Amino acid sequence: MPKINHKENGQWTFFTPSFKLVSSVSTLFSMPERRPFVRLPTDVYPVNYGLRLKPDLIDFTFEGKLEAAVEVTQGTNQIVMNCADIDIITASFVPEGGEEINATGFNYQNEDEKVTLCFPSTLQKGSGSLKIDFVGELNDKMKGFYRSKYMTPSGEIRYAAVTQFEATDARRAFPCWDEPAIKATFDITLIVPKDRISLSNMNVVDRKPYPEDHSLVEVTFATTPIMSTYLVAFVIGEYDFVESQSSDGVTVRVYTPVGKAEQGRFALEVATKTLPFYKDYFRVPYPLPKIDLIAIADFAAGAMENWGLVTYRETALLIDPKNSCASSRQWVALVVGHELAHQWFGNLVTMEWWTHLWLNEGFASWIEYLCVDHCFPEYDIWTQFVSADYTRALDLDALDNSHPIEVDVGHPSEVDEIFDAISYSKGASVIRMLHNYIGDEDFRMGMNAYLLKFQHKNASTEDLWECLEQASGKPIAAVMNSWTKQMGFPIIVVDQEQVHGSDRVLKISQKKFCASGPRNGTYENCPNWMVPISICTSEDPSCTKMKVLLDQPETTVNITNVAPDHWIKINPGTVGFYRIQYSSAMLESLLPGIRDLTLLPVDRLGLQNDLFSLARAGMISTVEVLKVMEAFVNEPNYTVWSDLSCNLGVLSSLLSHTDFHEDIQEFIRDLFTPIGMKLGWDSKTGEGHLDALLRGLVLGKLGKAGHKATLEEARRRFKEHVEGKQILPADLRSPVYLTVLKHGDSTTLDTMLKLHKQADMQEEKNRIERVLGAIPAPDLIQRVLNFALSEEVRPQDTVSVIGGVAGSSKQGRKAAWKFVKDNWEELHNRYQGGFLISRLIKLTVDGFAIDKMAAEVKSFFESHHAPAAERTVQQCCENILLNATWLKRDADDIHQYLLQRKAPPV
Repeated sequence: MPKINHKENGQWTFFTPSFKLVSSVSTLFSMPERRPFVRLPTDVYPVNYGLRLKPDLIDFTFEGKLEAAVEVTQGTNQIVMNCADIDIITASFVPEGGEEINATGFNYQNEDEKVTLCFPSTLQKGSGSLKIDFVGELNDKMKGFYRSKYMTPSGEIRYAAVTQFEATDARRAFPCWDEPAIKATFDITLIVPKDRISLSNMNVVDRKPYPEDHSLVEVTFATTPIMSTYLVAFVIGEYDFVESQSSDGVTVRVYTPVGKAEQGRFALEVATKTLPFYKDYFRVPYPLPKIDLIAIADFAAGAMENWGLVTYRETALLIDPKNSCASSRQWVALVVGHELAHQWFGNLVTMEWWTHLWLNEGFASWIEYLCVDHCFPEYDIWTQFVSADYTRALDLDALDNSHPIEVDVGHPSEVDEIFDAISYSKGASVIRMLHNYIGDEDFRMGMNAYLLKFQHKNASTEDLWECLEQASGKPIAAVMNSWTKQMGFPIIVVDQEQVHGSDRVLKISQKKFCASGPRNGTYENCPNWMVPISICTSEDPSCTKMKVLLDQPETTVNITNVAPDHWIKINPGTVGFYRIQYSSAMLESLLPGIRDLTLLPVDRLGLQNDLFSLARAGMISTVEVLKVMEAFVNEPNYTVWSDLSCNLGVLSSLLSHTDFHEDIQEFIRDLFTPIGMKLGWDSKTGEGHLDALLRGLVLGKLGKAGHKATLEEARRRFKEHVEGKQILPADLRSPVYLTVLKHGDSTTLDTMLKLHKQADMQEEKNRIERVLGAIPAPDLIQRVLNFALSEEVRPQDTVSVIGGVAGSSKQGRKAAWKFVKDNWEELHNRYQGGFLISRLIKLTVDGFAIDKMAAEVKSFFESHHAPAAERTVQQCCENILLNATWLKRDADDIHQYLLQRKAPPV
């Protein structure tokens, strides 16, 4: 589905039965009973849906007529379909060449979102036509067929009618067989006001006045290819567009709010470059005559890959050359790359059932980077992948409450739980590892075979492995099953010995890595992974000297011609999905490579990230990691700084529970000041995309940590910006807004809220919303929280306002949690059954570090059920306990180290 969402305060935030639990965590959780679930019977299936819909944009209802060509495979006197929030008025069945049979009753099973149509006689085997008249509601829940509020250029509030069907909400727009494997073709007709634009998956083939009302028109679209219901889409509203053609003749349009067509140009350029790239990569042409990309005002996900009509949040599609920052451009490029990949991988070939969701999402989350690297090589996007996806997936997957990539999904209500960093980011990371293991040419050959074999059909994970195995001759299924069917990942423990002068013998072993540290005793069923391991040396850090497939608990490897003073690095490029624990001697030899930059950026990042994660798990001291962090003082690379910044943010949040929080701020100021001085405030000629990202990151970090000169300059520039004397460049707005708010008062907050109200662009509104929570005074924090639920904030963005409050301070965290509890009914009602509820919970409570808070969170959700977020609640409780343990274990040592850093040398 979606590419989930943007960065929170400069850091990406995604969301999201294993070993017998043996830590204190085990007493907290028991997985809830899964609801019994039966898929739809197969005695009647659709061949074609003839669908007419007439939405009412004033009363927020719609009328529908369905005439479906169906096949009856065995005699039955009932038809079972999916149906939710829809009232059927009449239903009948006409066998081919026979008499119409009226249904005598409609039996709704609301809990299972099904309806059974009962007929007075048996429907005989063969073809027929099912006719249903029905009515429904254009809801305000951002799912199904819903209404989206927007403002016209003249300031009038109006509504568009739009769709979001994945995972299981097509059934809210029309009665259907709403399962991915039940594919059919669609003939869609929309009856809409004549002054509105109407779009669907295919091109318009007819548009004529509606005989019963001359203010309406009847718009008919071409027949779709055979496809799943969750990919059907229609939009009725007011839009402008920009248009182009890709080099292979596909018409591409980007639809924007009225008056903002120019903001669609960047996405249009990306889309027209991307379609030919994928056609060439997959060796399969894009199968539809056109593709539309459209910005929707109220939209829960980042974007949705409906075939031929891709829907986006405004911030994931619109770029204003003057007012958009570099990170927004990059985000739009990635999201466009992700959704267009789905046009092949997901739409042309579709997963058989939601169990295989990860394949759609993991694959698209990997190839979006390949595509952006092709379009914008200057983004150094693969290094960013490691910070944005790979490390996030490792963090989540180290929990006892993680889940395997491939999860057996029964009831569709369980699907929302797996739109998380395991399906997306771990999925993408293991596909990246697989691509590296197979090699690009064989990988493409296997992909092509898979797409040709299963086009217009459904496939499972095993089908892909089989095609890749045939193309590469390698044991793909055996290797990959160890990564997709069991949760977690290994920590690779490495020691070395120099022998015969120039040979280096490595002893390599694997065991499961747990966020709570090594487990005592042995596992009865200790998991093993088939781990592709690459090895390089300081002679040529960018070249792999040796590859081994570790399929045992341990092995010994002999590497020839390595001088005694040379270092050895495991996992160059940080491609293998595992953590590494080096012996102290090996680690000592690698650390100078951070300071002198002989290690590649992605490996400097990986080394630091592994150490941080080992410290959190109690396997090394946090002080050791702080010492390593100080070696990054000469670091030039944006992504390495971004990852450091993220980890220091985690540490700063942890230490907000102590009375020496100011000391870690001083550490942050000391570490970031040299790079801040070097970059300065203004961009210099010859600087590029990554310099802009780095400047924003560093100034924001220094400002938040209270660096005096940065704070003064931020206030000066903010004043000039507000007075209209010197408008801030887009790349500086987030850091400046964050800095002045963090050290601001009620006047600062008033000014920010005024800027929010005046902002014409959603990107600017979101930029402000994400940092408002930095305001320090308790009464002002409360104002920000109340603002989050006001009409001023779009429903999907409330989550990031509350999350920003929780992430900014200890005070904010407490206030945000209380606010969520006090307003739970409204928030749950707004987001129920979607992943936004998981996201809200994670952002609000993940930063606590007191044992009793885990119990409080658990107890609250036991009495306030949130089925779509059960796993998230468990992960959050586990994280709170891990934080508490970490704090107890290391706080004193960290404090001593920070004090001793400041002490004058004796």
